[in-house]
Amino acid sequence: MVYYLPIFLKFALGLICLILQITIMGKGNLAPTSPMDQVQNYVLGGIIGGVIYNDSITVLQFVLVLIIWTLLVLVLKFAKEHNRWVKAVIDGKPVTLIRNGQVNVQECLRVGISANDLMFKLRSNSVFEVEKVKWAVMEQNGQLNVIAFGDEMIRFPIIVDGQANYDLLEIIDKDVDWLTQEVSAQGFEHLRQIYLGEYLNGEVLLTPYIENQLSSGQSS
Repeated sequence: MVYYLPIFLKFALGLICLILQITIMGKGNLAPTSPMDQVQNYVLGGIIGGVIYNDSITVLQFVLVLIIWTLLVLVLKFAKEHNRWVKAVIDGKPVTLIRNGQVNVQECLRVGISANDLMFKLRSNSVFEVEKVKWAVMEQNGQLNVIAFGDEMIRFPIIVDGQANYDLLEIIDKDVDWLTQEVSAQGFEHLRQIYLGEYLNGEVLLTPYIENQLSSGQSS
């Protein structure tokens, strides 16, 4: 019984750390939504699995390792939320593979997409000819989203985390000045005030980081 007590304590501490990290990251489970999530799962699993049955590592040392790793996760989370460049480096960003019926071969090769993989992903979206694709973008999780010529509904945001989606602006034949005017017309001074902007049926729908004070004042 004495032999199994440290193992039980390590199991319990590892489970607690797992729950805390899920809570801290604001997720309901460990399903990865970005490369960083995947790395976090691997490292945490390696720490817990590699230490539990190692008698030379005490419970105190195990606790210190978990604390250090949790602190690193917190630092990375803070950095991603407050610096867009850090977020782009850690989580990556969508990559345009096809634009106006032309395949960007260099981007495909850079992200490891072969011609066979590209056509398979297009067929999965019920598209069988590259010439019919107006815009195809690969998300961070490897999913390919496709807009074909003639599509009425644009399924991509026009503003994300305070930054304009220049690819989408090109698709709808608009520029950033037009987008800035649309944002200003709704009472905001800068794009960086907008958490999410959607382009639906010719209209720009905005979700700000903080409620629009101008609109609030008018409604009251």
